[in-house]
Amino acid sequence: MNFRRPSGEEPEINLIPFIDVLLVVIIFLMLSTTYSKFTELQVTLPVADSEATRDRPAEIVVSVASDGRYSIDGRPVDGSTVEVLTSVLRQLAAERKDPFIIISADATAAHQSVINVLDAARRAGLSKVTFAAQGKAGAAAAR
Repeated sequence: MNFRRPSGEEPEINLIPFIDVLLVVIIFLMLSTTYSKFTELQVTLPVADSEATRDRPAEIVVSVASDGRYSIDGRPVDGSTVEVLTSVLRQLAAERKDPFIIISADATAAHQSVINVLDAARRAGLSKVTFAAQGKAGAAAAR
């Protein structure tokens, strides 16, 4: 009977390569993670109903050119003061039931020109105002 112990060493688990690999993985995750901040502004987006018919007899389209000229429903307005715009908007609002304004301003139009339209709408008692916008040509083609 052989009661001697085997002369070989006990197996040992080497943890250093394991720790190295874990550190590399942690560094990779830290560098590749993007941190995004969400704004705290709550916005309720409109819902489109494709079945509804578009009945627009009450819309008033105010166009603002890049040089500050105005046209309302395709007709040029004589003068560019808030008072002139207010009187024209009042006349058109009296002819329509529950009117709303669509402001279609040139991208290079002065900010003050758009503010004048908003001020004229407020003075005329029109509270429903929206802005027309056009998407970029590249974005529309990509869809």
